[in-house]
Amino acid sequence: METLKAAIPENLKRAIGDSDVDDLRSTCSSLHRFFLHFHPFHQMITELADPKYALCAKNKDAALKSRLLGNQCFSNADYAKALDCYTQALREAPLDTASDMESNLVVATLYINRATVLHKMSLIVECLRDCTRALQICPSYAKAWYRRGKANASLGNYKNAICDLNVAKSVEPSMGGKRQIEGELKILLDQCKSTTAVEQIQHTENNCNTVGEMPHIKLQRVSTPDKGRGIVSSCVISPGFLVHAEEPYAMIILKQCRETHCHYCLNDLPADRVPCILCSIPLYCSHQCRIRATGQMFKIYPEYNGFFKNLPSDLGEYAAEVIQCNDSELEIGDITEHKHECQGVHWPMVLPSEIVLAGRILARFLLNIPPEDIINFVERLELSHCYKQMSSERKLDSHIYAIVLLYCLQHSCGIMFSIDEVFISQVVIIISQIKVNCMTVVRLKSIDAHGLSGRFGEFPFQSGAHSTSNVEQVRVGKAIYKAGSLFNHSCQPNIHAYFLSRTLYLRTTNVVAAESQLELSYGPQVGLWDCKDRLNFLKDEYAFLCQCTGCSEVNLSDIVLNAFHCVNTNCSGTVLESRVHDSEKQKIKHFPISDHVDKNADIYEVCLRVFKQNGASIDIQPGYCLKCGSYCDLESSRAAVSKALTCIKRLQDAILSQQISSITISDALKSLRLLRLNLHAYNKLIAEKTALPRHFV
Repeated sequence: METLKAAIPENLKRAIGDSDVDDLRSTCSSLHRFFLHFHPFHQMITELADPKYALCAKNKDAALKSRLLGNQCFSNADYAKALDCYTQALREAPLDTASDMESNLVVATLYINRATVLHKMSLIVECLRDCTRALQICPSYAKAWYRRGKANASLGNYKNAICDLNVAKSVEPSMGGKRQIEGELKILLDQCKSTTAVEQIQHTENNCNTVGEMPHIKLQRVSTPDKGRGIVSSCVISPGFLVHAEEPYAMIILKQCRETHCHYCLNDLPADRVPCILCSIPLYCSHQCRIRATGQMFKIYPEYNGFFKNLPSDLGEYAAEVIQCNDSELEIGDITEHKHECQGVHWPMVLPSEIVLAGRILARFLLNIPPEDIINFVERLELSHCYKQMSSERKLDSHIYAIVLLYCLQHSCGIMFSIDEVFISQVVIIISQIKVNCMTVVRLKSIDAHGLSGRFGEFPFQSGAHSTSNVEQVRVGKAIYKAGSLFNHSCQPNIHAYFLSRTLYLRTTNVVAAESQLELSYGPQVGLWDCKDRLNFLKDEYAFLCQCTGCSEVNLSDIVLNAFHCVNTNCSGTVLESRVHDSEKQKIKHFPISDHVDKNADIYEVCLRVFKQNGASIDIQPGYCLKCGSYCDLESSRAAVSKALTCIKRLQDAILSQQISSITISDALKSLRLLRLNLHAYNKLIAEKTALPRHFV
């Protein structure tokens, strides 16, 4: 992409950088015309979108190579590595949905190889699911029935285990194999006799469906001069009330999560992750997620129909129930989000996630609506955009990616449409709409540190006394929620957004008065970032100047969040840096003085002294304590804080490497005391950076 950008004439770059929405057709036409006569552009499109150059296509030889490596790892009892190798082989192995039984047997064998590893790793439910997948491909595969019976036995599903082994015995061609299965059946029947009958436990595919409460409140769409569109309620809403739930219009997984999260529901991938049938890009947590994303279903081939008839009637019915998927129960939309990307071509892997998301939005349009109706389609999306406020570089990038994306889609969707300045300009608008309307889908991740006892010599701690647990939000995807985009931002929000599978839920966090706007945070909140950082982030990412109460009125959090400690150890006052001081001075006129506030509270005294006291303004300079007026050398304080953080980081690295010395712990404890001497007690670094050293105090 840099090659294209570097070749564009400077006058055209300037025209694009200075352009407004009204200029888009002209700038798009000029850039498109330039690319049409630029050979490297055509070469790049061919490499990205032509199936002949597909880097993500299925490859039987590569699959067999990965399987061989997996076999070697299994022989060496390296089960984790073997699991990865078999999963990679499944991603690469072609599965012919028509008639290539040899290729299909390779895939079925890979599922059983992985099932065997999963059984060795005591992941029995996952093992059971892989056995079932192998049987859906090759119903007469005796080894798959045998392994499934062993898995069911391990789970205590003895009735199913006996049926599995009986089917295995019926389809096993060798006498030696039949005798081995008969021996397993005898052992299993003996176990059944000595075990009290229990209810059969059913272990089915992972399911991304979420069943929960639905909102039962009427919301109204409004428009205000300062914030534009917004959402209000006609009545008072209590805290914790669900006000909105919505499925995404379009969604994409982030690149860094492709190997760890399902490409459809964005949940954590299990050990028995499911690959796409036709390409090697996505991984899914279940057969159901794959079907919803791609429309790809397993089919029982006609030649296997006789398999069920040759079994005894009861076993035939059991085998059919195991193998037949409940695909008919799945609700699959007319447009499956991965289908147009599923040809092994690698443009969905190479292009940025936001551009691939734009491609999924356009695929909905191209497969349903005449291409000449693109302008009406973009208008009906009803998404705001920020093209005018975008930087020159981003405007240029959006032009380049719009043209590249359209040519990739023309190859992938199988639909001929004219790529002209009108179409390109509308794609540029869609890209700018995604920038300001796209929600980041997050998952909660727990990070635990355990087992440090006995590694420190003279620090013989009790087991568990020094373990820590942190929960953090992990960004896993981006999505467009059309109704959700109508909720405005506030740095002091009254609603909270969270996700279950693909569904967005919005719930109130405090009482919302009637006719008040329901507002969520687009990222930064009071108490997490100071005012200056919040304003800069929102301007850069969403192209607006936040004027919420958190940014226009003085709040205590912004004062103490990054404050330094007074040089007088007995003083609880705060010392502000110039950037924070200047930002807060702008809010002086909005600062509320209330007789109901506890006058003994240190923070109240700080704010009172800074901004107003009996109606008189006090001129406080950066570096001076807001309570007693003492001067603090901020340069020295910053140096001390930097030194302390370095020592604490050294302890964190030592814990990860499991090479902790008493000197490292001692230095971290000294650094903790140094932080407390230089930073105000309510500074966020005190909370963030001292969690580990506190366990050694």
